[in-house]
Amino acid sequence: MSEVVITVRGEHEERITPERAVAHLTIRAEGPERGAVVERMAALSEPVRDDLAARKSAGGLIEWTSQRVSVWSERPWNNEGKRLAPVHYASVDFSVTFADFAALSWWAGDVAERDGVQFGWIDWQLTPETRSATERAIAAGAVGVAVARATAYAGAIGLSSVTPLEIADLGLLTRGEAHESAAAPRMLMAKASFDTDGADGGGPAVQLQPEDIVISAAVEARFVAR
Repeated sequence: MSEVVITVRGEHEERITPERAVAHLTIRAEGPERGAVVERMAALSEPVRDDLAARKSAGGLIEWTSQRVSVWSERPWNNEGKRLAPVHYASVDFSVTFADFAALSWWAGDVAERDGVQFGWIDWQLTPETRSATERAIAAGAVGVAVARATAYAGAIGLSSVTPLEIADLGLLTRGEAHESAAAPRMLMAKASFDTDGADGGGPAVQLQPEDIVISAAVEARFVAR
């Protein structure tokens, strides 16, 4: 046996503690008069904006943004199948980025108690620098797994060395059959879980429990074994 072509797949993943949290919330008002609803929504939003601006100036958060106001109307149905008078709604969305998760917990507990506030979700993220460095390391790890697997296959049939011919993301390795969907290095964003039971004056009203962020990569590789 002079040489054999070996095709393998390599996978690697790591779990990393989040470094940033992006909180999303909505301030919403509703009522029978459009103008009054918009005014109420603006009045509810103003103290939240002022508080976020003050925290940003003090270094308590990284950044915050608010989207333009949305205003719409609906005519609900009653139990008898009749249309009722229009109900008007107005809302504005906020996103707030924290690096200090304790500060986030205190802020979330405070803002969630305000009238008209609907706390949405939290995206747990890595900094761009950490994400880029980790993705490179994970990709290299996947290639290492492919090399080790090909070497093991070669050894099992009595060959001593492997030389790479092709390395690609899943589905991109040249072949005669149809391509599969690619699976390049990817990041699975962590979600937040909320625990408000047992909160008291001695701690934040919202306990945030982030899950680790999973970054994974998979490659296909073709080697010649001799």
